[in-house]
Amino acid sequence: MSKTYPLGIDVGGTGIKGAPVDLDKGEFAKDRLRIETPEESTPDAVADIIAQIADNFAAETGKEPIGITLPAVVTHGVVRTAANIDRSWIGTNVEELFSKKLGRTVTVVNDADAAGVGELHYGAARNTDGLVLVSTLGTGIGSALLNYGVLVANSELGHLEIDGHDAESKAAESAREKDDLSWEKWAERLQRYFSHIEDLLWPDLIVVGGGVSKKADKFLPLLHLRAPIVAAQLQNAAGIVGAAWLAHQADAE
Repeated sequence: MSKTYPLGIDVGGTGIKGAPVDLDKGEFAKDRLRIETPEESTPDAVADIIAQIADNFAAETGKEPIGITLPAVVTHGVVRTAANIDRSWIGTNVEELFSKKLGRTVTVVNDADAAGVGELHYGAARNTDGLVLVSTLGTGIGSALLNYGVLVANSELGHLEIDGHDAESKAAESAREKDDLSWEKWAERLQRYFSHIEDLLWPDLIVVGGGVSKKADKFLPLLHLRAPIVAAQLQNAAGIVGAAWLAHQADAE
């Protein structure tokens, strides 16, 4: 009988991506599949796409659990916020919805939290004691807090109010593009943001993810913080890998 793997699925505003994950290596066991997010991104419409991805990898995943990320706060399987997806998600028990649709054990988590777990076990935060902050810079600022290897879920630190503004409105990658900032000017905003977080939480390591982390050499050396600040290693794979790891752990427990 061939080996099967847990499935990780990352639901974004423009695309839904999934792949079976080899948890021994922290890598995709097969190339990921990406399907456009439906224009009306309701829970039922997205569940149909997730089912397509699960069917595509049926041979590789068997009845292994599925981990799914959402750009939302998720508590006890229920969606509490909706960013870049339809507001009809709010109040929906998505773990129940997806489990019925897929006939499998399903774990649903915030997308930044999943990316943080991926980096903790397979990426830039491996073997780090203490408190790790994984910060994803993109349309907004996602955050994952990991204290001695334990996820503190739904931290939402991109929404801290700093200097009278929602932090992500000034320091996200989208703000750099919108305001046409040089790397130096954007780094000044990031310095203000990360310094504020350091004063509140005193992390031992800060890991910066999101697509812009591929250009980390242009802005991370401009930051001066107490904690080391490094680029994420798994890049766009982090959410899928982390979701699969969390689903496997939840199923084992």
